[in-house]
Amino acid sequence: MGFLTLIVLVVNVERELPDVGVLKDFQLQIPLRVFTANGKLIAEFGAKRRNPVPYDEIPKDIVHAVLATEDQRFFEHSGVDIYGLARAAVQLLLTGTKSQGGSTITMQVARNFFLTSKKTYTRKLKEILLAIKIDHELSKEKILDLYLNKIYLGNHAYGVAAAAQVYYGKPLEELNLAQLAMIAGLPKAPSNLNPLANKEAALKRRNHVLHRMLERNYITYAAYDDAVNQPITAKYHGLPITVKAGYVAEMVRREIINEFGNDAYAQGLNIYTTLDTHLQQAANQALHNGLINYDQRHGFQKPLTNYGTPSDHNLSLWLKQLKTFKTVSGLRPAVVLSVQKNSIAAMLSTGKIIYIPWQGLSWARKRLSRGYVGHEPRNAKEIVSIGDVIRVEQLKNKQWALSQMPQAQGALIAIDPNNGAVLALTGGFDFKTSKFNRVTQAARQPGSSFKPFVYSAALAKGFTLSSIINDAPIVINDPNEEDYWRPQNDTRRFYGPTPLRKALSKSRNLVSIRLLQAIGIPYTLSYLTKFGFDMNTMPNSLSLALGTGTVTPLQLATAYTVFANGGYRITPFLITRITDSRGQLIYQAQPSQACNDCELKQKAPQAISPQVAYLMTLALQDVINNGTGRYALKLKRKDLAGKTGTTNEQKDAWFAGFNHNLVTVAWVGYDQPQSLHEYASKVALPIWTEFMGIALKGKPGTKPQQPSGLVTVKIDPKTGLLADPGSSQSAFETFREQYAPTTYATQTDHPGTNNSDDDGVAQLF
Repeated sequence: MGFLTLIVLVVNVERELPDVGVLKDFQLQIPLRVFTANGKLIAEFGAKRRNPVPYDEIPKDIVHAVLATEDQRFFEHSGVDIYGLARAAVQLLLTGTKSQGGSTITMQVARNFFLTSKKTYTRKLKEILLAIKIDHELSKEKILDLYLNKIYLGNHAYGVAAAAQVYYGKPLEELNLAQLAMIAGLPKAPSNLNPLANKEAALKRRNHVLHRMLERNYITYAAYDDAVNQPITAKYHGLPITVKAGYVAEMVRREIINEFGNDAYAQGLNIYTTLDTHLQQAANQALHNGLINYDQRHGFQKPLTNYGTPSDHNLSLWLKQLKTFKTVSGLRPAVVLSVQKNSIAAMLSTGKIIYIPWQGLSWARKRLSRGYVGHEPRNAKEIVSIGDVIRVEQLKNKQWALSQMPQAQGALIAIDPNNGAVLALTGGFDFKTSKFNRVTQAARQPGSSFKPFVYSAALAKGFTLSSIINDAPIVINDPNEEDYWRPQNDTRRFYGPTPLRKALSKSRNLVSIRLLQAIGIPYTLSYLTKFGFDMNTMPNSLSLALGTGTVTPLQLATAYTVFANGGYRITPFLITRITDSRGQLIYQAQPSQACNDCELKQKAPQAISPQVAYLMTLALQDVINNGTGRYALKLKRKDLAGKTGTTNEQKDAWFAGFNHNLVTVAWVGYDQPQSLHEYASKVALPIWTEFMGIALKGKPGTKPQQPSGLVTVKIDPKTGLLADPGSSQSAFETFREQYAPTTYATQTDHPGTNNSDDDGVAQLF
């Protein structure tokens, strides 16, 4: 009766078993991974760290180690080890406890893939039956493949490859015998036997594994002796992130989850972005340096706190407290131990003692209100005291320097203007301390960096770069304001009749306002849509000429690509391709291309005429050569163009610039708007210049090709008319053919008077 009952039970349980055939193509839960264009890891999203490795790529030593300790007769039995089950049954009869389960590797695969870990007789029966079916359906190598890639090995590591990274920070194939044996010993109790939780237990378990390998003749005695005498070298290793791009990773994560849902966290999708590894690192460094330098120009804030007077008793306490302060973008917490006249000694959270010389301290003038700073410090005692908790940074020359977290924020984005690929993006000083992405989320006034779009609208309507506009006081009755509007230049001076080219390079506000007045606000607003600007964020007033609308750095960079690529409107994108866990392509980007005389299917639409785009590039090159962007001349390149932008009360600082292959926008400001007390040429332009210097190093200049329909003639710069052949005051200027001057300037001409009926527009306003 007992035998028949067992048969009935087995038959009923067998009917409920799942189809083990699914294991042939089973999809392990693999995290979502984000990479740069050349395959460098940016981020990994998912609860489980797993990196499946094909069986034939798994080192034989770890296979042998697992077999020696987990299932010695694996290749001999048919999924169930009768001897092991008998031994477990005897142990149960003698002790009354389930201390041994008699599970084979195949049974563990059955449990891990189909069952729970709850110890019941029914579950054990199912486990046995499933193991037999699995052994019948799959090869031994496939079973080991599933086991070694599925098993939990502590500290969120699933599979032997993930464990190698977590405990040793190396690929599996780079581990030595002792390290492989340590990992092989973890399945028995991954939470208690791992070397991070209990080094002594982990060492004992590792040596047991090595001894079993020796007994099974998997290793020689010499190899055993060498491995068993090695110390435990394991320590926790985070993800092998090689490129810092937290803001990009978050943008990609949101897009993928919107498209694939939350299942994407475990499907093993690999997302390859447009990011250039070299350029992204350059963007991070340029923004870091720019914000630190700006903050230090405005003085030392104050220590984070003070621990009091040191003694042998409380130094250990200081060290413990210091660990509560996190390192942020290379700025490490330290406590001051001693202060000399021209140097200080401080202790890092690791316990290391460092020394900061006067060169790393002398910048720290006292920070006062309204952007002012106090006198130059005469000695270190005016800056810090013993017990102060400060932030320090190690410079390129390996010296340490006093530093601090900048209060202002910034953003930088670089785009390929020919197809819209985002090559670098950083949305703030540090993603871990602030997830707010200022590249895409900070809508701020662009100031004078917006003027080129108004000038472009004027050129499209018939103005020329030599058109003369009067830079003189103007009073405007704006119904939206309580008082009359009296705009001024930053210099508080007026310069009289000024050619448009010079007005743009010198950022003359009054010229911009009169120009907008001449071409009309409705026309200009309509024209701005060609660049992709949102009209809901633009004012319907003359202040539009001064950049009082709101844009994000991404929107501004996208708009500038129209000038850089010859007049085409591209769409910025971040994802180039997506592959599944097997490497199969499931998405490939097909961006539109900016190109002349081509028949591409994905050709970008023409936004403005190539002639206007070329003329605007010439004018914006003059901003760098002769105007507010002269700081960029240090790059010694002739193919750069751009525009500074400083808003009212210096709350926002911008520089947007480009050559034919790269458009970059840098922004600096406070999240809660307040004055920077500096112009863009001092705070934003240096960031742009540092980045572009690295990005373009070794690359030849890219002179834009002059489109047809343009002529270059010698003009009188005071009038915009053709220069008299005998005149010593002349300059070359480029025009659209239909708007080139045909009349010569004479000595009697009033500066700016239009004596030509063919110029298309009046020359003086």
